Amino acid sequence: MARTAEPARRQPADVLPVARVCVDLPLAHLDRPFDYLVPAAWADTAVPGTRVKVRFAGQLVDGWLLDRVASSAHPGRLAYLDRLVSPEPVLDPAVRALARAVADRYAGTLADVLRLAVPPRHARVEKEAAATPGGAAPATPGGAGAAPEPGSAPAAAARGGPRPTDPDGGWSAYPAGPALLRALADGRAPRAVWSALPGESWPDRLAEAAAATADAGRGVVLVVPDARDLDLLDAACAAALGPGRHVALTAALGPAERYRRFLALRRGAVRVAIGTRAAAFAPVADPGLVAVWDDGDDLHAEQRAPYPHAREVLLTRAQLADCAALVGGYARSAEAQLLVETGWARELVADRATLRRRAPRVEAIGADPQLARDPAAATARLPSLAWDAARAALRADAPVLVQVPRRGYLPSVSCQDCRTPARCPHCQGPLGLPAAGGHTACRWCARVAAGYACPACGSRRLRAAVVGARRTAEELGRAFPDVPVRTSGRDEILGAVDPGAALVVATPGAEPAAPGGYGAVLLLDTWAMLTRADLRAAEEAVRRWMAAAALARPARDGGQVVVVADAQVPPVQALVRWDPGGYAARELADRRELGFPPAARMVSLTGTPAGLAEFLAQARLPGSAELLGPVPAGAAERMLVRVRRAEGPALAAALHAAAGVRSAHKAPHPVRVQVDALELL
Repeated sequence: MARTAEPARRQPADVLPVARVCVDLPLAHLDRPFDYLVPAAWADTAVPGTRVKVRFAGQLVDGWLLDRVASSAHPGRLAYLDRLVSPEPVLDPAVRALARAVADRYAGTLADVLRLAVPPRHARVEKEAAATPGGAAPATPGGAGAAPEPGSAPAAAARGGPRPTDPDGGWSAYPAGPALLRALADGRAPRAVWSALPGESWPDRLAEAAAATADAGRGVVLVVPDARDLDLLDAACAAALGPGRHVALTAALGPAERYRRFLALRRGAVRVAIGTRAAAFAPVADPGLVAVWDDGDDLHAEQRAPYPHAREVLLTRAQLADCAALVGGYARSAEAQLLVETGWARELVADRATLRRRAPRVEAIGADPQLARDPAAATARLPSLAWDAARAALRADAPVLVQVPRRGYLPSVSCQDCRTPARCPHCQGPLGLPAAGGHTACRWCARVAAGYACPACGSRRLRAAVVGARRTAEELGRAFPDVPVRTSGRDEILGAVDPGAALVVATPGAEPAAPGGYGAVLLLDTWAMLTRADLRAAEEAVRRWMAAAALARPARDGGQVVVVADAQVPPVQALVRWDPGGYAARELADRRELGFPPAARMVSLTGTPAGLAEFLAQARLPGSAELLGPVPAGAAERMLVRVRRAEGPALAAALHAAAGVRSAHKAPHPVRVQVDALELL
């Protein structure tokens, strides 16, 4: 750690003596650069991107050296930088610009975003990396060392020569797939929303896109929701790129290994970064492709201020760097559909003939022939159609997957008779369970829905109940005593199951893969997912169902999916037809009509009643701003602010300015600001 000389002997640098520093303090009124003098002794080492320590308000605080300039507009005397923590320029200029854009979009501060973008320093790793030839970190499993020059003959040899043709067609299964790879190889910037086929080896497709981009000499950032997906993508990238040409970044890495892999990217030893949401800020050189898999997963949303979403970070990065962007998944989010409808990206889908060959047969409850054979099918938890599908798969010595929603969906309610989600007549927010002797009330605007009646069937009865995965496994074990039953969920998540007859009960997101696919997939308690107290409940249900159904065998091999839900419900129809694009278009149209994100911008404000009142009084909200609430949120209250999408930047600026005024005045009642929160309860 470098220190300055004694104050009496300090002299500023001869060239560019003023350093512009971002102080690492989470206060909105300090979200601007501050000027300090650079001592002459650090004229060559205090470069933009290095970590420094400065005296600020009498305290020694961390900071980022953003830039060096010739003079300062500050009329007073400037203080010197107190310490140069390290001469390593860890903050890439492009990442700094991205962090600033993300902070502005989410009404946050640059310092908060930089904490997410750059891992803490590890001095020992920094020294060992500097001692390695070429400045690269030593090679580690899933890490990287010195790699062949992209596009060279050694690079192709490192991958083991040309990649074999995928037996299922690879990208050629999509009419625009080969064109995508050609554009990436030519260094162009295609942007696509990819609807993956059932049974698709999506890690291989992303790895192939990464290899095409890396061979063109450009960087790649691939982001997935969780560690299970990252392990699959890591193996695929190792096979497609060859050893030492990519690094996997995740918050689960220890501080030393995470910093080692970060430095390998920052120093240009590696051009391909994969990981969970933290990898969206990976400092790859000259990015040519950014991609996110399953962007609707709430794990992509950061849990720390200012709560950015990995999809939005990557799309912003693609815009700033003019590079390719790929948003993929079995289902499609409304945000991805908006990219298609605005022309920012194009659809990447297979034709219907290919889809029919690859998809399992999907059946839902409620068709007239089914009701004729089984009149109780509409209300039974496991109707005869599901039993028959399970028996047929087990007789064929194939595993059966049973998806059961997680516990904890009780706050949402639906009609007791037809299970239509209960929504507020005023704002379309979710209704909560009524208190004893009281009326049900909206969880968004808090209005009492006295005398609520189901708009579909007129019933006044509401319900909320879920049978968990463990109970379901016990019931199935008694029904099929000779068949092994496995569970996959919160306590233990299975990576894969052995071939042969078995019953696998899994919660959404924990479904293990099966060699050759499942003979049958049963989707139970679907109403519990559709009636969650969440704006994205139906979209989330389609996403979870398609992810599970994609594990089934094709229909020509006997694969069958049974969704225990009314066949006339739009999300169920999307699954039966396997039409994620059509459902996303319908969902986006409904949100436009109701004024919901992404058609509109919505911000959640959480705090005490006094804090919310003060905050809103100081915020100069746009003219179209609409206030919803407040509603209880634990010990605090929550208020929603809704504006037209075009006024989103103005709303974020107004909220940031109000937060700055309150932090400068040391307001006693803090308010948490979340822009476009995934769950607006």
